[in-house]
Parts: sequence; C-alpha cells; structure tokens
Amino acid sequence: MTTTTLAVLVPLLPFLGAVAGLLLGRTAPGFVRPLAILPTLAALALAVTVAVHQGGGKAVDAATRLTPTGGVPIDLALHVDGFAALVAVLVTVVATCVQVYSTAYLRDDPRYASYAALVSLFTSAMLLVVYSGDLMVLLVGWEIMGICSYFLVGHYWETPQARAASLKAFLITKLGDVPFLFGLFALAADAGTFRITGVLDAVATGGLDHPTLIALLLVAGVAGKSAQFPLHTWLPDAMAGPTPVSALIHAATMVAAGVYFVARLLPVFAASAAAMTVLAVMAAVTMVGSALAALAQDDIKRVLAYSTIGQLGYMTGALAVGDRGAAVFHLLTHGAFKALLFLGAGVIIHAAGTNSLAAMSRMGGLPKRIPDAYWTMTIALLALAAIPPFAGFFSKEAVLVAAEHTALGDSATSPIGAGWIVLIAGLLTALLTAAYATRLWLLAFRGHGPAAPALPQALDSVRAGETPPRQPLAMSAVLWVLAVPSLALGLAVGRLAGWFDVTSLAPTVTTAVLSTGVAAVGGIMTYASWRALRYKAGTNVPLGAVAAHPQALDSVRAGETPPDADPAASEVEAIATHEAVYGSVASAPDPGDPGRLLLGPLHRHAATGFHLDALYAALFVRPVRAGAELVRFLDREVVDTYVRAAGALPRLLGTAVRRAQTGNVQTYLAALLAGSVVLAIAAVLVAAAGA
Repeated sequence: MTTTTLAVLVPLLPFLGAVAGLLLGRTAPGFVRPLAILPTLAALALAVTVAVHQGGGKAVDAATRLTPTGGVPIDLALHVDGFAALVAVLVTVVATCVQVYSTAYLRDDPRYASYAALVSLFTSAMLLVVYSGDLMVLLVGWEIMGICSYFLVGHYWETPQARAASLKAFLITKLGDVPFLFGLFALAADAGTFRITGVLDAVATGGLDHPTLIALLLVAGVAGKSAQFPLHTWLPDAMAGPTPVSALIHAATMVAAGVYFVARLLPVFAASAAAMTVLAVMAAVTMVGSALAALAQDDIKRVLAYSTIGQLGYMTGALAVGDRGAAVFHLLTHGAFKALLFLGAGVIIHAAGTNSLAAMSRMGGLPKRIPDAYWTMTIALLALAAIPPFAGFFSKEAVLVAAEHTALGDSATSPIGAGWIVLIAGLLTALLTAAYATRLWLLAFRGHGPAAPALPQALDSVRAGETPPRQPLAMSAVLWVLAVPSLALGLAVGRLAGWFDVTSLAPTVTTAVLSTGVAAVGGIMTYASWRALRYKAGTNVPLGAVAAHPQALDSVRAGETPPDADPAASEVEAIATHEAVYGSVASAPDPGDPGRLLLGPLHRHAATGFHLDALYAALFVRPVRAGAELVRFLDREVVDTYVRAAGALPRLLGTAVRRAQTGNVQTYLAALLAGSVVLAIAAVLVAAAGA
C-alpha cells in the first residue's frame, strides 16, 4: 500500500470504529470494547508507518476535487509533512491509551458504548485536521471536535456542573469559530484557493491583500479552540467530564488543534507584524495568568487544566516568534506528560475519593496504595517543571531559545518586541510552573494525616493492616507507557530537528541555566513554604478525610463496609460534592497549603481565575439576559395585546349580534318597519337637500 493510502486509513479507521460502536452498542455490547480499542490501535500502527515512510523528508500530497462550487474550489486533499506525521502519532498514542484506560475506569458505566464511540470520533476528527491539505476539510474536523467535546464533557449529565461546563465549552469555542470562519473565507478569497499549499504559495509571492485582518480573524478561532486568553475560561470548567476525556482534550485533541493550525499556516501570520505582536501578548498573558491561577486551585484537575492553558501559551509564544519547530516539539512532549498527569490524577481521585488537594494533604499513605501513579506522576511533574533530562526541559528550552533569538534581532519573521515579551513571560512562567508542580506533588503525596483512605470500603482493610488492592492493570500499564516519552522524548531532540524544517532544537547554555535556575527557585520556595506551614500548624493532628460518596457517611461512622464503587462513580460524586467524613474541618482550607503563602493577597483572586467569569457575566451574560427579558415583555405585553384585541373586537360584535337574535317574529317585524321608516326619512331628506 502507498503512503497516501495508509494516511487516508489513519482517520478513517477510528471513524468506522465509532459508527460500528454506536450501531452495536445495545445489540452486541460484547463488541464495544474491541471496537473502541482495535481501530484506534490499528490507526496508531498506520500513523507510525506513515511517519517512517515520510521520514521528515518531502511532504506527501494528494488531492481530488470534491465538487465544483462556481468559485473557490474545495478539494479532498492530503498533506503530510514531518510534523504532521509526528502529531498524528501523538494523537493515536494518546487516544489508544485513553481507550484502554477507559475500559477499566468506566467498566460499569451504562453509557460506555456512546462514550467510546465519541472518543473514537473525536480522534478521527483530530486526525482529519492533522492530515488535511484543504482548509474546508480541516474545518469539518475542527467543528466535529467541538460537537464531540460538548457530549464528552457533559457525560456526567446528572450533575449540574457537567451540564453547565459542556454548554460553556460549546458556546465559547463557537464564539471564536465565527470570526475563524470569516477568516478562512477571506484567506481563500485573497489566495484563490482553500488548498494549504496554494495559500502558502500565495503568501510567498505577496498575494494576500489583507494579511492583518485575516490573521486576526483566525487568531480569534485559535484562542477559543486552544483556550488562550481571553477565551480560555471554558477549559477549567471542562474538568467536570470524565478524567480520560480530560486527558484526551488536553494532550492530543481540541486544544492542540489551534496550535497545530497556526503552525501549519505560520507564514500567513508572519506576513503581519501586528498579528505576531498580538500572538505574543496573548501568549504572555495566558502563560503568566494561568500559572498564577494553577498555584491557587484546590481541585487537582483544575490545577492541571490551568497548567495546560499555560503550556499552550508556551506553544503560542513560540509561534509568535516565528518558530513552529519549537511549538510543535513542545506540543509533542506536552501531550505525553499531560496525558500521563490526567490519567494519573484519575487513579489518585479513585484512591483518595476526592478531587480536593486540601483533603489529600490530610491523608497519608497514598504513595504506598498507588505506587504506579506515584512514580509516573512524579516523572510527569518533573517534565512539566522542565527539569533536565525530562522531555519538558528540552521543548521548553527550544521555545525560550527561539524567543531569545527574536529578542536579540536574529529573526526576520517576528518583531523584536514580541521576542522580549515571550522571553520574559516564559521565564516567569517557568518559576511559577515549578512552584505549582511542587505544590501538587507535596499536597497529593506527602499528607500528614492518618493513613486512611477516603473511600469508605477500604477502611476495614487499612485498620487491619492489610494492603489495599492495586489499581486495574489497564490503568496502571497505560501510565508506564506514557512515562517513557515523558522521560525520553527530549533526548531525541537532535533527530527531531529535521522533521520540523529547522536546523536545531537544542538548548543553549544561557537559557538552560537561567530557566532551570528559576524553576529550581520556584520548587525550593514552595517546599520551604510547605515545611514552614506544616511546622507551624503541627503535623500530629489528624484533620480527617473527604469522601466522594456522601451516601456512605453513616455506614462509615458505624464502622460498616459499603459495597465497592468503580472509579467513574468516585469521580462523578467527587465532582458533585466534597462532603466530609470526619466533620467540616476536612473541607476547610488547608493551613499547610504553600500556595496561600506564596501568593498572599493575590490568592483569592487567582483561585477564581481573576474573576474573568464574573466579568464576562457582567459584560455579556447579564445584558443578553436583560435583552431577552425585554423581548419577552414586548412579546407578551405589547404584541400579544394587539393580537388579543384583534380577537376581542369580533368577539364583542358577535356577542352584540347574538343578543339581537331573540327568535321573536314580532321583534324582527318591528325592527324591519323601523328600518324602513328610517330609510324613507333619509330619502326624503336627501331629495330635499338636492332640490
């Protein structure tokens, strides 16, 4: 089979798996899990084969005309270059791991069939975006991802948080997609084609008449899809969905699509200095703001969500200084360790029975109960903090080196000011990233409370000194699979440069020492604050635990052992409430949280995402609701008044006529005689007036 045929099959196989899964979900439930895993696994094998055949060399192009449009033609086009091949491998690796992990995580979920089919469709849509050579075909995958995210984030529709989060994610991303669509049309009108190669050729020959307008319209769509300021507020709330979905969205699909799109069309953005400056400012605000917010979050998944926003800011910053190689390299390493972090967080949530870091800090023994999650998440957090030799160090250094070159005037594709903005914000974010990564590790794994889990069913075994059962193999094995690229992917930096059409992705001594130094400072400050607060608060006072199953509280207090619960049930309850087992002190703010000490008075603002949701509610939601209320009032009280009046007048006339119809013949004759007399008198008067 040719490389083109193999590339076509990569997005097609998960799509067929999704269709088959939806059709057979009820009639043949035994086929659901194989249909979830095998097509995605086959797509992974084919994506690796395509990457090997492409080898970072000449791009593979193929196209066929879909239909004549009378204007700009639309082609079913394929374009696979080096970084498209690598991103496709990332997408299929993460999707396969998520599908395998979900077989255990959602093993008792009655909606697993539709969930697995939507994950496969989500994967297929992202692969369509990656391999597409035509902007209209790319838009199809772009929009399908938005629809899939709506359903997957709202998987736990029983909880109001999930319903609100799915609606919020859909509306905000669609808000960005409107200008994005106009930008695509304007780009095609200027270039005369939707083909990506044709667009790039037009840019190279100066064929774009409105580069700034087009680039800014496209940036709006990228900001919504990749959760960049100011359209990023949907991503933390999307944590109400299942943890495997969070891993897929944050690591390989949806948010990665915006970064990939800009990388694919970077010459379009580079044609406008204003657009590159806007990208740099957006990236800087996103990086620093999300890192500060992550340092103040109590929910472990929200910490990771804000972390994703910040790392996407790094990628956008690399694009803003004209280096798509650094951006896509960080996209690859981030996909590995962020998927690991979210899937590991799912294991922690199941073991601790809560999303709350404050509750976890009051527990003990989590590393012994979940050793696989403990060690693999430690690797992932070191990669997130960009500590050498982990993968995140090399990709983050590539971003900072690109920013340094632009700031020093060595780049012709981006303004010097954009380089300085990205470089300073990147260094500050490196410090904050190490701080919140250290904080998460300390609060999750170094609690000083009793070595009792929050899940009530395990209390008896802990009291008896028994070892609680290990997590399912499907969940633990996936963590170790993802730990390999989180640790080793950066070591292949020399071999990857050719795939991105750049000479080198290796760090320089100056940026490596500087960024590693500020990261070490952030980690040390956090650890010192944690130790000081623990010493001040005392470490021998058990502060309790938090249960994910409030219905089991009475049995826990009575010393009974309720039936076992699956991880998905733990999570859906943890989303709904943080009910305390041993009193309200368990859900109180943790006095040993170093984030409070490091942020000081800024903590309460950072914990709410700097009140952006409240600001948007005041600026947009309330005015729209007020306008809706006004329209409702006008419709009911004004328009309906005329409608009711139009019906009331004939009704009154009918009532009057009905009363005149008495059925008495003498009355009718009297009325006829009176009418005749009136007519006669009127005739006489008219005749006299005429004479």
